Amino acid sequence: MALDVLYFAWLREHVGVPRERVETDAATAGDLVKELLAKGEGYETAFADLTSLRVAIDQELVEFDAPLAGAREVAFFPPMTGG
Repeated sequence: MALDVLYFAWLREHVGVPRERVETDAATAGDLVKELLAKGEGYETAFADLTSLRVAIDQELVEFDAPLAGAREVAFFPPMTGG
């Protein structure tokens, strides 16, 4: 399946692009991360600590074990703080 993958904040800096179209066989968001890690050092740095990341599928905040079936977009970003 093809997905739009979006990267925010320092993830975008490490990966080098704000978004990309990815062909994947991943079943979950976590599986997608495993595939992305194989793309190189910037991805390895960006995804080195999943506890410091959040993921959204089709603009809904989910856990990394969430299924990708039917998804169009996956976004990765650091936790946000409010004030």
